[in-house]
Amino acid sequence: MYVVVVYDVGVKRVNKVKKLLRQYLIWIQNSVFEGELTEAELMRLKNEIKRIVEKKEDAVHIYRIKSEKYLKKDTIGTPKAEPQNIF
Repeated sequence: MYVVVVYDVGVKRVNKVKKLLRQYLIWIQNSVFEGELTEAELMRLKNEIKRIVEKKEDAVHIYRIKSEKYLKKDTIGTPKAEPQNIF
């Protein structure tokens, strides 16, 4: 499945979340990652995110799409960076 993750977390946790997401997905722009994941990878990612974030302070949104072929994405303006895996 194709996954888009958008997050807004406290300053102390931003780098931990970013580092985790880089292991699974492609960085699109500040606080946005996307890419293909299996159901097992998504479950593992969600469990790891839960260990990092503070539920009363942070927000992580995970959008699931059956396949990238069903995704229509329009970009207006200049992207922050070319989509890339950053390790």
